[in-house]
Amino acid sequence: MKIVDHIQNAKGKTLFSFELLPPSKGQGIETIFQAIDPLMEFNPPFIDVTYHREDYIYKERANGLLEKVAYRRRPGTVAICAAIMNKYKVDAVPHLICGGFTKEETENALIDLNFLGIDNVLVLRGDARKGDSHFIPTPGGHAYASDLLGQVKSMNEGAYLYEEVAAHKTDFCIGVAGYPEKHFEAPNFNTDFKYLKMKVEMGAEFIVTQMFFNNKKYFEFVEKCRDHGITVPIIPGLKPLTTKRQLITLPRIFHLDIPEELSSEVELCKNNDQVRELGVEWLVQQCKELMDFGVPVLHFYTMSNPEPTRKIASQLF
Repeated sequence: MKIVDHIQNAKGKTLFSFELLPPSKGQGIETIFQAIDPLMEFNPPFIDVTYHREDYIYKERANGLLEKVAYRRRPGTVAICAAIMNKYKVDAVPHLICGGFTKEETENALIDLNFLGIDNVLVLRGDARKGDSHFIPTPGGHAYASDLLGQVKSMNEGAYLYEEVAAHKTDFCIGVAGYPEKHFEAPNFNTDFKYLKMKVEMGAEFIVTQMFFNNKKYFEFVEKCRDHGITVPIIPGLKPLTTKRQLITLPRIFHLDIPEELSSEVELCKNNDQVRELGVEWLVQQCKELMDFGVPVLHFYTMSNPEPTRKIASQLF
């Protein structure tokens, strides 16, 4: 079922969902199940699975020259989504990213997803490769999420890369990312909203936000979206603080603001156990306020660690 249909069928009730990471290579499928099992009691209608681009290493060849070799740290998202749907009978939402994939590889992934009956995708540009100072498009791939979205939309219309006549139409429900505190590469909020609206006009049917710790940022973001004529569901992305170090790493990596009230309380914690307890309490209050606001879904970034999210959900659902 499509995400928008899950939301419509809920008739105003806030749903629960979460995102997980594919395990590191060498780990088996049970790793995925261990990250999902504790959260299934809250009846998630869908589970997001992230996609990760390749990394590179340089190996010395026999002639002394260096050869650039691509390798992946995690198994493919398509296979994980298939396993989730088969075991749990819930919808899996794979991320699609620009970085690390050619248009042909993207089309092949979409063909596989369509074959498996997976009809939701979250379209993202993706991050810069490790070691790069900025995002560099893959040769033969897409530079922007809007271009990737366009390829998915074309397949929904029966247009494939090398087909001269209309082929079988896919029917993907397409989601995109939203940034309550502005995408870090956008020069200003208005430019950010211009491109977000363009993606919705191109066919995006729902928005999932970057994590935030101040609900006011989300409320203002929703209001600004509506003012710009963006009417699709806007799903808040959420994550509890679990370590003191995250006061530094989360703002640096995700370009977000942690409220002074929260950071001050974290600084008073004697250890990370206390930080986790505080993080859960803070996010429970966030979620209650968001539910009162009428958000369609509470979407948790679990980082494949289900316990903090389980503690939060047990107080809400």
